[in-house]
Amino acid sequence: MTVSVNIHEAKTHLSRLLEQVAAGERVVISKAGTPIADLVPHHAATVTFGGLKGEVSYDDQAFGIDPDIQQMFYGPEHSQPDEAGEPDEHGKPGGDAAP
Repeated sequence: MTVSVNIHEAKTHLSRLLEQVAAGERVVISKAGTPIADLVPHHAATVTFGGLKGEVSYDDQAFGIDPDIQQMFYGPEHSQPDEAGEPDEHGKPGGDAAP
């Protein structure tokens, strides 16, 4: 069975409406006569961990430094870290100082 209520009635009688939903009824909430929401019973989804095991692969490069992101954080003059990965004279990881 479907029950239709306006927003004011839904706010006023939410506990009662939730009991009706728990009992199997469907509640439609309307605004100015137009349905805008349905109250329906919650159905928990089953979560399966490791469902994609063996189907997704990546290499170590996926964890490397992305030059575009490096440039967003440190600007174009610091977009590439030096070979040792040491900070430059300004204390930021990056390549040569600005000219």
